[in-house]
Amino acid sequence: MKQLSCEQAKQIDMVDYLSSLNHHPQKVHNQDYWYLSPLRQEQTASFKVNRRLNVWFDFGIGKGGDIIDLSTMYHNCTTSEALRKLSDFQNQPVLSFHPLTVFGGSAVSSLRFAGEKKEPTDSKIVVQATRPLSANNLIGYLEKRQIPLGIASKYCQEVDFLLYGRQHTVIGFLNNSGGYELRSDTFKGSSSPKDTTFIDNKTEQIAVFEGFFSFLSFCTINGSQAAPLTNSLILNSLSFVDKSRDLMEKHLRVHLLLDRDMPGKNYTQKALNWDRDKYIDRSEFYGAHKDLNDWLVHDRNSQQQYQRHGRKL
Repeated sequence: MKQLSCEQAKQIDMVDYLSSLNHHPQKVHNQDYWYLSPLRQEQTASFKVNRRLNVWFDFGIGKGGDIIDLSTMYHNCTTSEALRKLSDFQNQPVLSFHPLTVFGGSAVSSLRFAGEKKEPTDSKIVVQATRPLSANNLIGYLEKRQIPLGIASKYCQEVDFLLYGRQHTVIGFLNNSGGYELRSDTFKGSSSPKDTTFIDNKTEQIAVFEGFFSFLSFCTINGSQAAPLTNSLILNSLSFVDKSRDLMEKHLRVHLLLDRDMPGKNYTQKALNWDRDKYIDRSEFYGAHKDLNDWLVHDRNSQQQYQRHGRKL
């Protein structure tokens, strides 16, 4: 049996290879596959494989690389030995039968010839149909997150999409370019193109949210108010903060309701540094929680009291 060259070995699909070692992703977001690190013990997945680039990075140890780097570290062996092991994997003459793997909530059979790559189109989310929200499991998911169906139905749709040859039905939130943020109790992802969502209520102020469930929570909290809400910008990704600066600065006041994790705090601080008179950090309202929806879910009593007194966030 001929041993693979380094370049040939680097063509082996890393997701397939990890599956052969009995390591399966905890979650999948577009081309990013997140694992409990195969290189150490951990409780939260912080080992990422980008399947399109076929590279990995372990955030717990700050190291990454290609499949040869992974094999040498995993087996604690030399490059030559790693190439031999990868050659053995690539040249298996039998079918590999791996357990069903949950990708973003969908069960996908890993049955295929060893080393065979999926067609790249399989890994792209393809939206097939949209309609008003009606599925019981999606309504139950909204209830779990304390979002009334009436509010969700104003801004969201029920979306059917294909991924890895299987159909899924989730809650879809449309962005300005026609793509969707897609959510259910077992799936988190988005369809292309990725973009922000701007909701224009013709006001001079704007509230900025990181994700659409924070926006829906804002609508829920202020649902009893007669006055129109501020304009709203849902970033759908913090990477759009800089791109959205011109839009934000057209407003008299910019109310920032980003997540309370480190990236959210960093971008909040960045915006405050632009102009502390215009930009206002409102995240202290839910300061003990990750985001506004987390506050809504865990502080229902506070939320009901907040509404009874007619207060507005």
